[in-house]
Amino acid sequence: MSNNNTSASTGFSHEKVETNNFLMIVLILLVIAIGGIVEIVPLFFQKSTTEAVKGVEPYNALQLAGRDIYIREGCYNCHSQMIRPFRAETLRYGHYSVAGEFVYDHPFQWGSKRTGPDLHRVGGKYSDEWHRIHLNNPRDVVPESNMPAYPWLEKNQVDASAMAPHMKALRTVGVPYTDEQIAAAAADVKGKTEQDALIAYLQIMGRALK
Repeated sequence: MSNNNTSASTGFSHEKVETNNFLMIVLILLVIAIGGIVEIVPLFFQKSTTEAVKGVEPYNALQLAGRDIYIREGCYNCHSQMIRPFRAETLRYGHYSVAGEFVYDHPFQWGSKRTGPDLHRVGGKYSDEWHRIHLNNPRDVVPESNMPAYPWLEKNQVDASAMAPHMKALRTVGVPYTDEQIAAAAADVKGKTEQDALIAYLQIMGRALK
């Protein structure tokens, strides 16, 4: 009799959960939340994900402006910045990406879309002049490229007034900018084009880890 009652009670509970949409949603969200906490929280205490790799420095004002332009122009839609630890990837692009290289990136640009090549180790691979030609008309240096041209970057000036507030905002989330760096931000980008800024960002990318 007791076993029958237990079975009936258990069956009723399952039936109640499976037929109540609201209750099912609540329980699913609860399970996902617990699983997420268990997976994510420990990462905040692992040095490999919270400490910068030796040699990684916060972006200077010009590089930071270039990163903003990179995001604005949607470069991440075709270029990832995450080299996976597979032989085929490291042979083509270089050392695989590690979390400590991205501690000052908000947000990081990892992704997985590769219409074009991964750019994480592009820093220093080409000259500034190569990048200028490539941004003005990619087919001048890569005839088979399907990348669009960005000629307006050569004419547009960097918005110097936006840099100090941006750096202050990043400092609140842990990027160690000093008051002196923030105060000098506008002067550091004065007279620079958006093309100059984007090239400065590309040239620093992935160079800290040899």
